[in-house]
Amino acid sequence: MIAQAFGQRTLAALSLLTLFAAWHVAALLLESRTLPLPATVAATFWQACASGELPYHLGMTLLRLLASFSIAMVLGCAIGVALGRHAGLNAFFDNWLLIFLNVPALVTIILCYVWFGLDESAAILAVVINKLPNVIVTIREGARSLDQDLLEMAESYRLGKWKTLRHVIWPQLYPFVMGATRSGLALIWKIILVVELLGRSNGMGYQLHVFFQLFDVASLLAYTVAFIIVIQIIETGLLKPLERKAQRWRR
Repeated sequence: MIAQAFGQRTLAALSLLTLFAAWHVAALLLESRTLPLPATVAATFWQACASGELPYHLGMTLLRLLASFSIAMVLGCAIGVALGRHAGLNAFFDNWLLIFLNVPALVTIILCYVWFGLDESAAILAVVINKLPNVIVTIREGARSLDQDLLEMAESYRLGKWKTLRHVIWPQLYPFVMGATRSGLALIWKIILVVELLGRSNGMGYQLHVFFQLFDVASLLAYTVAFIIVIQIIETGLLKPLERKAQRWRR
């Protein structure tokens, strides 16, 4: 098992080295500002971090991500469970979900800014509205797939609502919650960048728009590297440990 894990990590490292080598060779061959060398991007990344500019804008984006993601997940889980367990509610709101799922994110963002102004609450609301339907649909499917026999057993043993939620419902819903979490983080990143580009004066999206206007590809790639680093930290430092902890009941 250890040897297998070591082999996988070695392959992953070789894959990254191959990617950077291909990037380096392509940049040397093209000799263009549109594809800077990896060393140039690394130097730009370091300068942006040392000046405090990148941490500030990244921090603002992360604050918006945390707020919008938390609201969308809490509301989405509650509504999804309700729709999954009550056929009447689901029949009534199913068309609403279909409509919100198919409204382009850009339209929602523009409407929120037009209706509520170019402020922080409108930005957060736009992200929540775009993410919420996806969470509801995913959790609704999880609620529909709950084992009715286990629920009836919990009721017959009078476990109570809290113990039933913790020991019966949550373990079954967990894969759906994790699916909504992972897809949600990927989706919210993209939406927040557009929100910041259109109506904020800080954040990663705002900075990327500035770099685009200046044709500063090195800074664009440097900020992209920051995205990748943050996502990897969230994945390995938070999501995977939570997944292992929540899956212990299966062993």
